[in-house]
Amino acid sequence: MVIVRCRFCTVLIFAAALFRLQAAPVPLAEFPFRFSEGLLWIEVSVPQSDLPLHFLLDTGAGASLVNLDTAKRLGLKLGREIPVRGVDTTLPGYWLEPLSAKAGLAGLPSKYFAVDLGKLSSSCEQTVDGLIGVDFFCDHVVQIDFDAQKIRLLKSEKAGKLDETLPLQIRRCGMRVPITVNDHKHQWVRLDTGCARALQWVTSDVNPNQCTRQMAIGLAPISILESQTNIRIGNHDFQKVPTGLHETPIFPGEAGLLGNGLLSQFSSITIDAKAGLVILEERHQAR
Repeated sequence: MVIVRCRFCTVLIFAAALFRLQAAPVPLAEFPFRFSEGLLWIEVSVPQSDLPLHFLLDTGAGASLVNLDTAKRLGLKLGREIPVRGVDTTLPGYWLEPLSAKAGLAGLPSKYFAVDLGKLSSSCEQTVDGLIGVDFFCDHVVQIDFDAQKIRLLKSEKAGKLDETLPLQIRRCGMRVPITVNDHKHQWVRLDTGCARALQWVTSDVNPNQCTRQMAIGLAPISILESQTNIRIGNHDFQKVPTGLHETPIFPGEAGLLGNGLLSQFSSITIDAKAGLVILEERHQAR
């Protein structure tokens, strides 16, 4: 009986895997990413460089950016100056001439700003040549497969019955989704793959004596309080999550940043901006 049960379980596991394989949508294009330091690194090719550039896939960036040093090295012409806002900082940015950039065979945005990403690069294992921001996600249905470390561009399709979905709101400066923190009502937070941590949360209930202090580096380094919270994303609960605390909003109309520390707990996330959905695929562990 033990042998029969094991074989029966093997058949069920195989059938489930086969069903998932058959149900998987055929991508229009795909390219790899490297999940390192809590960030999504992609190799980008441009005509001005024989070597690939190292960009981050950053849903939290309101526009795609090129590191100012990289733009100068590539000989890109700088246009008029504009302010570029990050977390607790604003830096000067410059319009760039259109750039033909690709990741694998997939076309990337052609419009970029040049911004000094030196502080961000100094906190990473290599230079950050740029960020692929929310404009890329507005033009495509993008699946981030954390298990396979692949980015796939898909056709817009209805979510399956077993898929977990979140409503997605597109705003001028970014994308936001609802979550629950410590049994509060739903709050809208920025969907931010440029945030390596689990969550940055805006709350007035900050007791410094119950927190630690951590450094976070984006466009500039900042010191933030950190505590543990309980978080609910759709039907998924996460307990004792290290959470950065902010007393004032990081961006207007948002209660914080939902980062890769939590997003990577799912097998994949699919961002369909036109349909206003984020589809979460749960990681299925072998038993």
